[in-house]
Amino acid sequence: MIDLHCHILPNIDDGSDSIETSLAMAKKAIEQGITHILCTPHHNNGRYQNPKATVITTVALLQDELDRRQYNLTLLEGQEIRITGELLQEMDNDRILFTDLANTYLLLELPTMDIPAYTDQLFFELRARGKVPVIVHPERNAKFRESPNRLIPYLEMGCLAQLTAPSLVGSFGKSIQKTAKEMVKHNLVQMIASDAHGINQRTFYLKEAYEQVGKKRAQLMQQVAKDLVNGDQVTYPKYKEVKKKRFGLF
Repeated sequence: MIDLHCHILPNIDDGSDSIETSLAMAKKAIEQGITHILCTPHHNNGRYQNPKATVITTVALLQDELDRRQYNLTLLEGQEIRITGELLQEMDNDRILFTDLANTYLLLELPTMDIPAYTDQLFFELRARGKVPVIVHPERNAKFRESPNRLIPYLEMGCLAQLTAPSLVGSFGKSIQKTAKEMVKHNLVQMIASDAHGINQRTFYLKEAYEQVGKKRAQLMQQVAKDLVNGDQVTYPKYKEVKKKRFGLF
């Protein structure tokens, strides 16, 4: 099992705060059945800067610790990138990491409360370069939660969306859980990842989330995770519009 989104690297963002925490997270991941983790520290979110070179070095150091302890877990380099107007320039300056070595898919985070006005243009330019934006945890964005169908124009553009496992099991409350289930049901999200930040709070729940979506859908989503790591083309059932429920007296 591949986890595409995890803050396991120590002392680099708001995830693991020590090598001991990272090792405990690794142990928990293995217990979940995870074999590969894409390490995705925050980058350019206004608080943390973790450019490509920093992440590569940090991943190598943690992998050495895991290997020394014979932990059967493979770490891969990635980022959770907050969208900014400088993203394309950062790509040109080799500061951005993708999910794959072919530099096709990249994990992009939107602000919690809004969808910036320049998002459409930025995604259009990324698609014109042959890149595929992957919108992380859309169920936790206020605008997508207000109307999950706002994801559809981005999916039509060729983007993808990644659900957070704890959202599906209720860790972020009933409202976000409801949105998460709706997005899964209507194929508005094509993959699940843990977005784990630690052991006690915001932990993995990836196994539990896959159990909730059913065996067939779980297999499809796990294949998408493999495709993103390998840089292969993603195949997933077409999304369906979420219909608004009508309320009346009868």
